[in-house]
Amino acid sequence: MKYRKLGKTGWDVSEVSLGTWQVGGGWGGSFDEKTAYQIIHSAIDQGINFIDTADVYDGGLSEKAVGKVIGERKEKVFVATKCGRQINPHNNDGYTPKVLKNYVESSLMNLGLETIDLIQLHCPPSPVYQRDEIFELFERLKEEGKIQAMGVSVEKVDEAKAAMKYDIVSSIQIIFNMFRHKPLEELFTEPKIGDYGIIARVPLASGLLTGKFSPSSSFDPQDHRTFNRNGEAFDKGETFSGIDYQKGLDAVEELREIFKGNEPLFAWAIRWILMFPQISTVIPGASKVEQVRANLHAMDLPSISAGQMEAVRAVYNKYFKADIHHLW
Repeated sequence: MKYRKLGKTGWDVSEVSLGTWQVGGGWGGSFDEKTAYQIIHSAIDQGINFIDTADVYDGGLSEKAVGKVIGERKEKVFVATKCGRQINPHNNDGYTPKVLKNYVESSLMNLGLETIDLIQLHCPPSPVYQRDEIFELFERLKEEGKIQAMGVSVEKVDEAKAAMKYDIVSSIQIIFNMFRHKPLEELFTEPKIGDYGIIARVPLASGLLTGKFSPSSSFDPQDHRTFNRNGEAFDKGETFSGIDYQKGLDAVEELREIFKGNEPLFAWAIRWILMFPQISTVIPGASKVEQVRANLHAMDLPSISAGQMEAVRAVYNKYFKADIHHLW
Protein backbone atom coordinates (compact mmCIF):
# COMPACT_ATOMS: atom_id res chain seq x y z
CA MET A 1 0.00 0.00 0.00
CA LYS A 2 1.09 3.56 -0.72
CA TYR A 3 0.17 6.45 1.56
CA ARG A 4 -0.21 10.22 1.19
CA LYS A 5 -0.68 13.09 3.66
CA LEU A 6 -4.24 14.19 4.31
CA GLY A 7 -3.50 17.90 4.36
CA LYS A 8 -3.06 19.70 7.64
CA THR A 9 -4.21 16.65 9.63
CA GLY A 10 -0.78 15.16 9.04
CA TRP A 11 -2.33 11.70 8.74
CA ASP A 12 -0.83 9.23 6.28
CA VAL A 13 -3.80 7.71 4.47
CA SER A 14 -3.95 5.01 1.83
CA GLU A 15 -3.92 6.64 -1.58
CA VAL A 16 -6.67 4.26 -2.71
CA SER A 17 -9.21 3.94 0.09
CA LEU A 18 -12.81 2.74 0.42
CA GLY A 19 -16.07 4.58 -0.11
CA THR A 20 -19.09 2.82 1.40
CA TRP A 21 -22.10 4.27 -0.42
CA GLN A 22 -22.87 0.87 -1.98
CA VAL A 23 -21.22 -1.44 0.57
CA GLY A 24 -23.77 -4.12 1.38
CA GLY A 25 -26.51 -2.51 -0.68
CA GLY A 26 -26.95 1.21 -1.29
CA TRP A 27 -27.59 1.19 -5.03
CA GLY A 28 -30.57 -1.13 -5.03
CA GLY A 29 -31.53 -4.16 -3.01
CA SER A 30 -31.53 -4.63 0.74
CA PHE A 31 -28.50 -4.13 2.96
CA ASP A 32 -26.39 -7.27 3.34
CA GLU A 33 -24.46 -7.15 6.62
CA LYS A 34 -22.28 -10.13 5.78
CA THR A 35 -21.16 -8.66 2.46
CA ALA A 36 -20.48 -5.28 4.04
CA TYR A 37 -18.30 -6.82 6.75
CA GLN A 38 -16.38 -8.90 4.23
CA ILE A 39 -15.66 -5.87 2.03
CA ILE A 40 -14.52 -3.66 4.90
CA HIS A 41 -12.37 -6.38 6.46
CA SER A 42 -10.82 -7.11 3.06
CA ALA A 43 -9.99 -3.43 2.57
CA ILE A 44 -8.16 -3.26 5.90
CA ASP A 45 -6.42 -6.58 5.23
CA GLN A 46 -4.91 -5.01 2.12
CA GLY A 47 -3.62 -1.89 3.87
CA ILE A 48 -6.49 0.53 3.40
CA ASN A 49 -6.59 2.77 6.47
CA PHE A 50 -9.18 5.37 5.42
CA ILE A 51 -12.87 4.53 5.13
CA ASP A 52 -15.48 7.05 4.05
CA THR A 53 -19.13 6.64 5.01
CA ALA A 54 -22.17 8.82 5.81
CA ASP A 55 -25.14 8.76 8.12
CA VAL A 56 -27.55 8.52 5.17
CA TYR A 57 -25.92 5.48 3.55
CA ASP A 58 -28.47 2.72 4.02
CA GLY A 59 -30.09 4.68 6.84
CA GLY A 60 -27.07 4.40 9.14
CA LEU A 61 -26.38 0.71 8.46
CA SER A 62 -23.18 1.58 6.59
CA GLU A 63 -21.87 3.49 9.62
CA LYS A 64 -22.78 0.58 11.88
CA ALA A 65 -20.98 -1.91 9.65
CA VAL A 66 -17.87 0.27 9.55
CA GLY A 67 -17.96 0.70 13.32
CA LYS A 68 -18.36 -3.01 13.98
CA VAL A 69 -15.40 -3.92 11.78
CA ILE A 70 -13.22 -1.17 13.27
CA GLY A 71 -14.04 -2.53 16.71
CA GLU A 72 -12.72 -5.94 15.68
CA ARG A 73 -9.43 -4.67 14.26
CA LYS A 74 -6.19 -3.63 15.93
CA GLU A 75 -4.94 -1.48 13.05
CA LYS A 76 -5.43 2.27 13.08
CA VAL A 77 -8.11 3.05 10.54
CA PHE A 78 -9.26 6.62 9.97
CA VAL A 79 -13.04 6.84 9.85
CA ALA A 80 -14.62 9.66 7.87
CA THR A 81 -18.35 10.18 7.95
CA LYS A 82 -20.72 12.96 6.87
CA CYS A 83 -23.71 14.84 8.19
CA GLY A 84 -26.45 17.11 6.93
CA ARG A 85 -28.14 15.21 4.12
CA GLN A 86 -30.89 14.04 6.45
CA ILE A 87 -32.23 17.58 6.60
CA ASN A 88 -35.58 17.65 4.79
CA PRO A 89 -36.28 19.84 2.97
CA HIS A 90 -32.58 20.07 2.28
CA ASN A 91 -32.13 23.83 2.38
CA ASN A 92 -30.03 26.46 4.09
CA ASP A 93 -32.59 27.13 6.82
CA GLY A 94 -32.48 23.51 7.93
CA TYR A 95 -28.80 23.76 8.80
CA THR A 96 -28.47 24.79 12.43
CA PRO A 97 -25.73 24.01 14.97
CA LYS A 98 -28.21 22.09 17.11
CA VAL A 99 -29.37 19.87 14.25
CA LEU A 100 -25.84 19.13 13.08
CA LYS A 101 -24.61 18.39 16.60
CA ASN A 102 -27.41 15.84 17.01
CA TYR A 103 -26.37 14.17 13.76
CA VAL A 104 -22.75 13.95 14.89
CA GLU A 105 -23.79 12.37 18.17
CA SER A 106 -25.99 9.88 16.30
CA SER A 107 -23.05 8.96 14.08
CA LEU A 108 -20.90 8.37 17.16
CA MET A 109 -23.55 5.94 18.41
CA ASN A 110 -23.83 4.20 15.03
CA LEU A 111 -20.06 3.83 14.78
CA GLY A 112 -19.60 2.87 18.42
CA LEU A 113 -16.76 5.36 18.72
CA GLU A 114 -15.87 8.03 21.26
CA THR A 115 -14.49 10.32 18.58
CA ILE A 116 -14.86 10.62 14.80
CA ASP A 117 -11.60 11.09 12.95
CA LEU A 118 -13.10 13.21 10.17
CA ILE A 119 -16.61 14.65 10.07
CA GLN A 120 -17.67 16.24 6.79
CA LEU A 121 -20.55 18.48 5.85
CA HIS A 122 -22.42 16.42 3.27
CA CYS A 123 -22.91 18.60 0.21
CA PRO A 124 -24.94 21.35 1.89
CA PRO A 125 -26.57 24.20 -0.05
CA SER A 126 -24.05 26.85 -1.12
CA PRO A 127 -25.13 29.50 1.44
CA VAL A 128 -24.11 27.20 4.31
CA TYR A 129 -20.45 27.80 3.42
CA GLN A 130 -20.88 31.46 4.32
CA ARG A 131 -22.22 30.87 7.85
CA ASP A 132 -19.63 31.23 10.60
CA GLU A 133 -21.81 29.60 13.26
CA ILE A 134 -21.85 26.32 11.37
CA PHE A 135 -18.07 26.04 11.33
CA GLU A 136 -17.81 27.31 14.91
CA LEU A 137 -19.91 24.31 15.94
CA PHE A 138 -17.24 21.95 14.65
CA GLU A 139 -14.56 23.93 16.46
CA ARG A 140 -16.47 23.23 19.69
CA LEU A 141 -16.99 19.57 18.83
CA LYS A 142 -13.25 19.24 18.30
CA GLU A 143 -12.56 20.88 21.66
CA GLU A 144 -15.01 18.42 23.26
CA GLY A 145 -13.15 15.50 21.69
CA LYS A 146 -16.14 14.32 19.64
CA ILE A 147 -14.26 14.86 16.38
CA GLN A 148 -10.59 15.01 15.49
CA ALA A 149 -10.90 16.95 12.24
CA MET A 150 -13.55 18.51 10.02
CA GLY A 151 -13.92 18.64 6.26
CA VAL A 152 -16.43 19.40 3.56
CA SER A 153 -17.90 17.29 0.80
CA VAL A 154 -18.81 19.70 -1.97
CA GLU A 155 -20.59 19.72 -5.30
CA LYS A 156 -18.93 22.88 -6.66
CA VAL A 157 -15.40 24.20 -6.82
CA ASP A 158 -16.64 27.58 -5.57
CA GLU A 159 -18.02 25.88 -2.46
CA ALA A 160 -14.63 24.33 -1.77
CA LYS A 161 -12.98 27.74 -2.04
CA ALA A 162 -15.54 29.26 0.32
CA ALA A 163 -14.88 26.55 2.92
CA MET A 164 -11.14 27.11 2.78
CA LYS A 165 -11.44 30.38 4.69
CA TYR A 166 -12.30 28.47 7.88
CA ASP A 167 -9.33 27.17 9.88
CA ILE A 168 -11.28 24.12 11.08
CA VAL A 169 -11.56 22.76 7.53
CA SER A 170 -8.87 20.15 6.87
CA SER A 171 -10.18 18.29 3.85
CA ILE A 172 -12.21 18.75 0.70
CA GLN A 173 -14.08 15.87 -0.88
CA ILE A 174 -15.03 16.54 -4.49
CA ILE A 175 -16.00 14.69 -7.67
CA PHE A 176 -12.88 14.35 -9.79
CA ASN A 177 -12.40 11.89 -12.62
CA MET A 178 -11.63 11.64 -16.33
CA PHE A 179 -15.04 13.20 -17.05
CA ARG A 180 -14.80 16.04 -14.48
CA HIS A 181 -11.72 18.26 -14.87
CA LYS A 182 -12.72 21.57 -13.36
CA PRO A 183 -11.07 20.93 -9.94
CA LEU A 184 -7.61 20.54 -11.48
CA GLU A 185 -7.94 23.91 -13.22
CA GLU A 186 -9.67 25.97 -10.53
CA LEU A 187 -9.05 24.25 -7.19
CA PHE A 188 -5.74 22.41 -7.38
CA THR A 189 -4.07 25.67 -8.40
CA GLU A 190 -5.04 27.47 -5.16
CA PRO A 191 -1.89 28.73 -3.37
CA LYS A 192 -2.57 26.87 -0.09
CA ILE A 193 -4.14 23.74 -1.55
CA GLY A 194 -1.42 21.63 0.08
CA ASP A 195 -2.96 22.40 3.47
CA TYR A 196 -6.07 20.44 2.51
CA GLY A 197 -6.56 16.74 2.07
CA ILE A 198 -8.25 16.33 -1.30
CA ILE A 199 -10.52 13.28 -1.39
CA ALA A 200 -11.59 12.27 -4.90
CA ARG A 201 -15.03 10.71 -4.98
CA VAL A 202 -17.02 9.19 -7.88
CA PRO A 203 -13.71 8.22 -9.52
CA LEU A 204 -15.39 5.85 -11.99
CA ALA A 205 -18.34 8.11 -12.88
CA SER A 206 -20.87 5.75 -11.28
CA GLY A 207 -19.37 2.84 -13.17
CA LEU A 208 -19.25 4.38 -16.65
CA LEU A 209 -15.46 4.33 -16.55
CA THR A 210 -15.45 0.57 -15.98
CA GLY A 211 -16.26 0.29 -19.69
CA LYS A 212 -18.87 -2.36 -18.92
CA PHE A 213 -22.00 -0.40 -19.84
CA SER A 214 -23.89 -0.11 -23.11
CA PRO A 215 -26.96 1.75 -24.40
CA SER A 216 -29.10 -1.19 -23.25
CA SER A 217 -27.69 -1.45 -19.72
CA SER A 218 -30.34 -1.29 -17.02
CA PHE A 219 -30.14 -0.70 -13.28
CA ASP A 220 -32.19 -1.55 -10.22
CA PRO A 221 -35.19 0.78 -9.73
CA GLN A 222 -33.68 1.79 -6.36
CA ASP A 223 -30.30 2.55 -7.94
CA HIS A 224 -29.62 6.28 -8.37
CA ARG A 225 -28.42 5.51 -11.90
CA THR A 226 -32.07 4.82 -12.67
CA PHE A 227 -33.88 7.56 -10.79
CA ASN A 228 -31.44 10.49 -10.53
CA ARG A 229 -30.06 11.03 -14.03
CA ASN A 230 -31.59 14.49 -14.17
CA GLY A 231 -31.22 15.33 -10.49
CA GLU A 232 -34.65 14.16 -9.43
CA ALA A 233 -33.50 13.16 -5.93
CA PHE A 234 -30.19 15.03 -5.40
CA ASP A 235 -27.55 16.84 -7.42
CA LYS A 236 -27.36 15.19 -10.83
CA GLY A 237 -23.58 15.53 -10.75
CA GLU A 238 -23.47 12.56 -8.38
CA THR A 239 -24.93 10.27 -11.06
CA PHE A 240 -22.64 9.45 -13.98
CA SER A 241 -20.81 12.67 -12.97
CA GLY A 242 -23.68 14.66 -14.46
CA ILE A 243 -22.81 13.88 -18.06
CA ASP A 244 -25.03 12.67 -20.88
CA TYR A 245 -25.04 8.87 -20.74
CA GLN A 246 -24.57 8.27 -24.46
CA LYS A 247 -21.76 10.82 -24.66
CA GLY A 248 -20.16 8.96 -21.79
CA LEU A 249 -20.30 5.70 -23.72
CA ASP A 250 -18.77 7.39 -26.76
CA ALA A 251 -16.00 8.90 -24.65
CA VAL A 252 -15.26 5.51 -23.07
CA GLU A 253 -14.59 4.08 -26.52
CA GLU A 254 -12.00 6.77 -27.17
CA LEU A 255 -10.43 6.19 -23.76
CA ARG A 256 -10.18 2.47 -24.50
CA GLU A 257 -8.10 3.35 -27.54
CA ILE A 258 -5.85 5.66 -25.51
CA PHE A 259 -5.25 2.94 -22.91
CA LYS A 260 -5.46 -0.14 -25.08
CA GLY A 261 -3.65 -3.15 -23.69
CA ASN A 262 -4.17 -5.78 -21.05
CA GLU A 263 -5.13 -3.51 -18.15
CA PRO A 264 -8.81 -2.60 -17.59
CA LEU A 265 -9.97 0.95 -18.17
CA PHE A 266 -11.22 1.40 -14.60
CA ALA A 267 -7.71 0.85 -13.26
CA TRP A 268 -6.32 3.52 -15.58
CA ALA A 269 -9.16 5.84 -14.50
CA ILE A 270 -8.03 5.56 -10.88
CA ARG A 271 -4.37 5.81 -11.88
CA TRP A 272 -5.17 9.01 -13.78
CA ILE A 273 -6.50 10.61 -10.58
CA LEU A 274 -3.39 9.55 -8.68
CA MET A 275 -1.22 11.36 -11.22
CA PHE A 276 -2.12 14.61 -9.45
CA PRO A 277 -0.05 15.26 -6.31
CA GLN A 278 -2.82 17.40 -4.83
CA ILE A 279 -4.89 14.25 -4.33
CA SER A 280 -4.61 12.65 -0.89
CA THR A 281 -6.85 9.67 -1.53
CA VAL A 282 -9.34 8.22 -4.00
CA ILE A 283 -12.43 6.51 -2.56
CA PRO A 284 -13.92 4.07 -5.08
CA GLY A 285 -16.79 2.01 -3.78
CA ALA A 286 -17.18 -1.74 -3.85
CA SER A 287 -20.15 -4.07 -3.77
CA LYS A 288 -18.00 -7.21 -3.56
CA VAL A 289 -14.60 -8.14 -2.17
CA GLU A 290 -13.11 -8.68 -5.63
CA GLN A 291 -13.73 -5.02 -6.51
CA VAL A 292 -11.62 -3.86 -3.57
CA ARG A 293 -8.67 -5.88 -4.83
CA ALA A 294 -9.21 -4.70 -8.39
CA ASN A 295 -9.31 -1.02 -7.40
CA LEU A 296 -6.02 -1.32 -5.54
CA HIS A 297 -4.33 -2.65 -8.66
CA ALA A 298 -4.36 0.91 -10.03
CA MET A 299 -1.47 1.79 -7.72
CA ASP A 300 0.74 -0.75 -9.46
CA LEU A 301 0.27 0.68 -12.93
CA PRO A 302 3.07 2.80 -14.41
CA SER A 303 2.80 6.56 -14.66
CA ILE A 304 0.58 7.76 -17.47
CA SER A 305 2.54 9.42 -20.23
CA ALA A 306 2.24 13.11 -21.04
CA GLY A 307 0.75 12.19 -24.39
CA GLN A 308 -1.93 10.06 -22.79
CA MET A 309 -2.70 12.75 -20.22
CA GLU A 310 -3.20 15.24 -23.03
CA ALA A 311 -5.37 12.76 -24.91
CA VAL A 312 -7.64 12.37 -21.86
CA ARG A 313 -7.93 16.16 -21.67
CA ALA A 314 -8.89 16.22 -25.35
CA VAL A 315 -11.67 13.69 -24.71
CA TYR A 316 -13.01 15.86 -21.89
CA ASN A 317 -12.90 18.98 -24.06
CA LYS A 318 -14.61 17.20 -26.94
CA TYR A 319 -17.49 15.57 -25.10
CA PHE A 320 -18.13 17.32 -21.81
CA LYS A 321 -16.54 20.71 -21.18
CA ALA A 322 -19.18 22.82 -22.91
CA ASP A 323 -21.99 20.92 -21.16
CA ILE A 324 -20.77 20.67 -17.58
CA HIS A 325 -17.66 22.75 -16.84
CA HIS A 326 -19.70 25.77 -15.74
CA LEU A 327 -22.09 23.75 -13.55
CA TRP A 328 -19.79 22.47 -10.81
